[in-house]
Amino acid sequence: MPDELGRPVFAVFGAGNGGQAMAGYLALKGFKVRLYNRSEPRLLPIKRMGGIEIVGSEMHPDLRGFAKLEVVTTDAGEAMEGSDILLVVVPANGHRFIAEQMVPHLRDGQIILLNPGRTFGALEVFQIFREKGVKADVIVAEAQTFIFASRSINPAQVRIFRIKNSIPVAAIPAFRTPEVIKALRVAFPQFVPESNIFLTSFNNIGAVFHPAITVLNASRIESTHGDFEFYIEGVTPAVASILERIDEERCKVTEALGIRPMTAREWLYIAYDAAGSSLFEAIHNNRGYYGIKAPPTVEYRYITEDVPMSLVPIASMGRMLGVKTDAIEAIIQLANLILKRDFWEEGRTVEKLGLVGLTVREIRRLALEGSI
Repeated sequence: MPDELGRPVFAVFGAGNGGQAMAGYLALKGFKVRLYNRSEPRLLPIKRMGGIEIVGSEMHPDLRGFAKLEVVTTDAGEAMEGSDILLVVVPANGHRFIAEQMVPHLRDGQIILLNPGRTFGALEVFQIFREKGVKADVIVAEAQTFIFASRSINPAQVRIFRIKNSIPVAAIPAFRTPEVIKALRVAFPQFVPESNIFLTSFNNIGAVFHPAITVLNASRIESTHGDFEFYIEGVTPAVASILERIDEERCKVTEALGIRPMTAREWLYIAYDAAGSSLFEAIHNNRGYYGIKAPPTVEYRYITEDVPMSLVPIASMGRMLGVKTDAIEAIIQLANLILKRDFWEEGRTVEKLGLVGLTVREIRRLALEGSI
């Protein structure tokens, strides 16, 4: 329920880098915040301090201070009690678990926002709620990307390096997106409405860049422990040509649903003002990528999260719609071999999302209206 000033009460699910930044930022702005995490150890320092310390950064020197939290708990019901907006800030692999924990405690009027949804995160959560017979009138939404660039620098201490200017958000059903934006705007004016979840899901450009660059630089990552520039040294003309093919396949799957996606080159220009006659040139013309090191190991979220929760759903949808995704499937298979896992089994497939047998019209109707 809203606080005494009529502002929403927030519950943040996840106490990693992003979750601590989100909870601390909101509390520092004077909102009531309840923080949930699955495991107790990560919460202990926060409980002892009673909150999170936000450390200023060069871009946001005034964003600093101690952020007192109302509740810090491993009990989802306790976190959700009295909360209006539920912000999920966990790796996409954890969305299903969080959704299942929420089911018994949902009440009318709550908004669930995935930060971010990766590909079809909101659809996965929406489907789980349907399967579990949730009767509460709640809205499920997803952000295209995470609003903060942040790092946890000590226990219960986080630095927010950058706040992004514009974050597209879409709800399922799409006609409820304005309700979500209105509720969020009091705390986050950076959230802007997107037409539908296909655009927040398929314009997830990390799906194009992260897994392929990591897989194609696996030997270098292992031999240097990531001591090279991920986007600049890791993206050679040969690697860029594969990224272009992956991007082309992603766009074709999106277009098969009747949606016009943003290409990776368009995204680089809009997000970073980086242009080029090829994807290779555009990446190397992006000053924001210089200095970013590769991950220290191949067993990193660029594979463990982005493959099952981004590439698999794109390829799975492509198979159902008759769109070839050979390059995407090649990266999935290489990731399976490298980490000795089955990301098809782990990932979001059309079967798990309840989409098998639906026509394009029915899939669009599900996203836009919340029913088939």
